[in-house]
Amino acid sequence: MSQETPTILPIQPILANSAIMEAVTRQSYPAATLYVVATPIGNVCDISLRALHLLSIADAVACEDTRNTAQLMTRYGLHKPLISAHQHNEREVADKIIARLQAGERIALVSDAGTPGVSDPGAKIVDAVKKAGLQVSPLPGASAAISALSASGLIHDQFYFVGFLPAKAGQRDTLLQSLINVPATMIFYEAPHRILESTQAMLNAFGAGRQVVFARELTKLFEEIHRCSLGEAQAWLNADSHREKGEYVVLIEGHTSDEDNDQLEAKRILAILLKECSVKQAALLAAQITGQKKNALYDLALELKNAEG
Repeated sequence: MSQETPTILPIQPILANSAIMEAVTRQSYPAATLYVVATPIGNVCDISLRALHLLSIADAVACEDTRNTAQLMTRYGLHKPLISAHQHNEREVADKIIARLQAGERIALVSDAGTPGVSDPGAKIVDAVKKAGLQVSPLPGASAAISALSASGLIHDQFYFVGFLPAKAGQRDTLLQSLINVPATMIFYEAPHRILESTQAMLNAFGAGRQVVFARELTKLFEEIHRCSLGEAQAWLNADSHREKGEYVVLIEGHTSDEDNDQLEAKRILAILLKECSVKQAALLAAQITGQKKNALYDLALELKNAEG
């Protein structure tokens, strides 16, 4: 389990090692460039030496929350002018950043945690800078989505990053319905106060059999990664009140051929039941037999009944 190191050494002693210093400084860090810098998602040790070096030579740092970034940089002995660049002022602050870049400055762009522009502010600024004909260079590092995927055990060579679901139930359910047949592993971000509601919506959309992975408080002291079926998910979340705290990455298994087999089995059972039962009763009994959603089985039963003429 990851733990934060209580005391972080300033960057200067770290870079005093001549071999490391040579490797870091040998690379080119052009002026008049916006540097998109990934920062830790929880554990302050998860930052690259290149990122630290760039932050040490940048003329200013554009950040989501100046207080959070100031605290992070102070832990490494770094002090730079900070530019507030959050989701409500990205367009306006982009013009100021462009002017500074045109004057030959190096500007670092960071978010509160992880990689800027990935479900975090930054994309609009990068877009404006590139449209102005200026250079943008990424310094890769921590990403909650990739970290969770790597530890999920969900085997697939594709993933589909969704990010945060809409806050409104109707919009959320519509989006989830559109994802039912996606074969890739799906990656969601979710806030702790909505995790129960969102998980129920995922259960309704994808069914009880789909595998889900909850990655909570990644890289922090109380990191927790749990895999189960969606049918078991609510019970796991409710088993510990602490699980309604901390940011979540939720991964859902993609659509598989097994689901097609489930559909065929449901049709077979419904066809038998419809010979003796109403559509409503057949759907209810089929749900009890298969564990599939009653509403979906009702629609399927209705299709079979209508097909009979």
